[in-house]
Amino acid sequence: MELWQMREWYADYLDACNRHDFDAIRSFVDPSVRRAHLPGGADAWIADLAELFQGFPDWRWRRIQLVIEGDRVAVHLRGSGTHLGRYAGIAPTRKHANVAEFAMYRVANGRIVEFSGTGGHELLTQLEG
Repeated sequence: MELWQMREWYADYLDACNRHDFDAIRSFVDPSVRRAHLPGGADAWIADLAELFQGFPDWRWRRIQLVIEGDRVAVHLRGSGTHLGRYAGIAPTRKHANVAEFAMYRVANGRIVEFSGTGGHELLTQLEG
């Protein structure tokens, strides 16, 4: 993909995530996606998002910075939402969480084939603190 196509591709992916549209999200993720320190596969990816959206029904990401190099996309995001449902075994706290996230994707044929990122630990710290 050209640079401008990759930018549009990521904007479309982030829009699908912010709509909590699992079918659309799945169309961006390779069925055998590899995730650093997490279970692989699109089903695990969708299950993790489903748990997040159950716990934070208003969860949204805002892109801060996007860097593209070849088949790699690096993104600095702010994720935020209100903890209204059970998440990671924690009962709803009604706390508003706002976390910095950094994500690195490798994209092939318009799908995410590799992912690594941060943000989950900060989210749990905000809920427990």
